Amino acid sequence: MKPIKTDEQLASAIYSVNRHAKTATDNKYLYELKRLTIEKMIETGRAKKLGLHFVEKPRYSQQQSSVLIQCADYYFHLLPKKEDFQNLTHLGHLDENYRNPQRRMSLNMAKQLLSEYTGLHPSIVKRNPSLASTSKAKTQPIKKKSYTFGSTYLD
Repeated sequence: MKPIKTDEQLASAIYSVNRHAKTATDNKYLYELKRLTIEKMIETGRAKKLGLHFVEKPRYSQQQSSVLIQCADYYFHLLPKKEDFQNLTHLGHLDENYRNPQRRMSLNMAKQLLSEYTGLHPSIVKRNPSLASTSKAKTQPIKKKSYTFGSTYLD
């Protein structure tokens, strides 16, 4: 039997994965791992939705909201679902002065802990793109054309 992970361990692992996902080149797996872990924690009563916040830099200049979620002594944001707008109160703008606790956990340890908790592994996300966010189409590199001139201005 696997040892039960504490809420603090899971929240610290989510924090570590979230921090790395913001700078990773391929962050689909990390964000999917975060989302599934938080959703499972909410279903089991280990985390709770507190309300909605305005997104600081919304896409396409339209106002957007995100769901504020509390896991142990950490706070995270996820994209809202339709029912969240009906069931949760809007808290307004994000408090810029609050920061999550600074605990260190290696990315490999955090990914292992969360993938054991959720059952999600990188190979599952790669095989089933519907689990991950929308994929960007691969673009071909543009070949530069070189121009050679037969004569110069000074001829």
